[in-house]
Amino acid sequence: MAEDSLWSKARCWSTRGLTLLCAAILFVMMLLTISDVALRYLFNAPLRGAYELTELSLAMLIYSGLPLVSLRNQHVTTDFLDRYLDRKGQKITAVFIHIICGLGLVGVGWVVWMKAIAIGAAGDTTLVRGIVLAPFVYVISVLIFITAVVHLEKAFRGDATLGGESII
Repeated sequence: MAEDSLWSKARCWSTRGLTLLCAAILFVMMLLTISDVALRYLFNAPLRGAYELTELSLAMLIYSGLPLVSLRNQHVTTDFLDRYLDRKGQKITAVFIHIICGLGLVGVGWVVWMKAIAIGAAGDTTLVRGIVLAPFVYVISVLIFITAVVHLEKAFRGDATLGGESII
């Protein structure tokens, strides 16, 4: 019981943290775009490297939102098999899908982690601002692993929720 409460608190705080992170990234992107457009059209002086900063911010926003989408079951789903399955079959299918998603994301996270190591070893940076890319790729990898944990936790808990609607 204490573990369940601890897990619930961890999920709550991680959800809040990721939500705030997504909001902060989106706000920074908004400020960056407004500043770049204003400087470009009012003073003919665009913000140097704004495109790079927007690219990095967008990548961070997408991968920060991925665990949230999975936690809240807000991803796109198709239910064309549901009409042919009873409730038990639907639950088994949902658990199986969570396992496949979780294991697939572990694989993707591993590949991205290896890519981060290669990028770090090569010393890759952005062209205009010279921002080191490896830390961003490491963070993306960690966020993918977090999403994998979300799906595997749902599978082992027997969560039969896909697409925001409970099928039990």
